Amino acid sequence: MIKQPPYLKKGDKIALVCPAKKLPKPIDHAIEILKEWGLEVIIGESVYASHHQFAGTDALRTKDIQQFLDDPSIKAIISGRGGYGTIRIIDDLDFTKFNKSPKWFVGFSDITVLLSHLIADMDTQCIHAQMPYTFDDSTEEALESLRKSLFGEQQQYQYQSEFKNQQGKSQGILIGGNLTLLTMLQGSVSEMDFDNKILFLEDVGEQEYGIDRMLRMLKRAGKLENLNGLIIGAFNEIEEEKISFGQTADEVIWEVVKDYNYPVCFNFPTGHIENNLSMVLGAEVELKVESNNVYFKYL
Repeated sequence: MIKQPPYLKKGDKIALVCPAKKLPKPIDHAIEILKEWGLEVIIGESVYASHHQFAGTDALRTKDIQQFLDDPSIKAIISGRGGYGTIRIIDDLDFTKFNKSPKWFVGFSDITVLLSHLIADMDTQCIHAQMPYTFDDSTEEALESLRKSLFGEQQQYQYQSEFKNQQGKSQGILIGGNLTLLTMLQGSVSEMDFDNKILFLEDVGEQEYGIDRMLRMLKRAGKLENLNGLIIGAFNEIEEEKISFGQTADEVIWEVVKDYNYPVCFNFPTGHIENNLSMVLGAEVELKVESNNVYFKYL
């Protein structure tokens, strides 16, 4: 059974940390937004630390996150940004006290490492959503979806896909995140169980051949055949190759999964985009996919 941390209420204390890359700009505006939600914001030492490209040394980032994992007064931990570096510290974090007093962990991109670990090894829900670094560029809808996820307000999403979907309706536990990171976690203790789940994927800055390679690796490993549904989010900032791969990212993905009989939707508003809607990993969801219309709701 996947544990659900207590939803936040006004006056709750949350912590900001940077498990990976350092912040290139202040996040004062994001902090003000979190305070406007009625939250007391504690700033971790890693938020403004710097060590080469990282938000402080591995030891500093580990210590910073650990203190908030252990502190029962902290009701949520929000990653300031992604980048690269979470995989360098994940095995040094101790979740013993966290398990006794679960709390929400929020982030996306490189933070997929932590989110996947929480689902796979801790059986605890967590939130794939905008981070303070991306608040300034975020839509109001995406920020509101994060607030609702943290405070336990019911949500459902509806949108139109530009790429033709594979129709169907299904339910299941929601898992997913950044394709590159999920692929890198295969074979580790942080690898999620894909069977009978609704999987969502997103990525940024990859080339079509790289997306093709990672999807085919997951397919060969049997990770895609027993899904209840597949949600394809944003695959953007694709790097142009000297010789064209001949397919768009969506076409690459469709070729890999077209023979499965579960619903598949494209262009879902999640990932490295302004309208990065909150996705609660570990939650039971319903996915209804029509030719170009998609309906998603938490159960």
